[in-house]
Amino acid sequence: MNKAVQTVQAAAVRVVRAVRVRVRRGALARGDAGMATAEYAMGLVAAVAFAVVLYKVVTSGAVSAELQSIVKRALDAKV
Repeated sequence: MNKAVQTVQAAAVRVVRAVRVRVRRGALARGDAGMATAEYAMGLVAAVAFAVVLYKVVTSGAVSAELQSIVKRALDAKV
């Protein structure tokens, strides 16, 4: 192989290694501090499902009546 070609290859290898090191350092420094878009979507779906279940429970007859009685007792309380 030509000496010039070997020099260019060696330089290219050094550049690739330097880029890999920077990428690894960035990945390690960054960590998993945030969520990816798919995780945001799944979190949003779970939050909406929980909100729907909570709404159904709170607006059910027994829970609604109990909440109304609690509010009525609080308003009728003598201080």
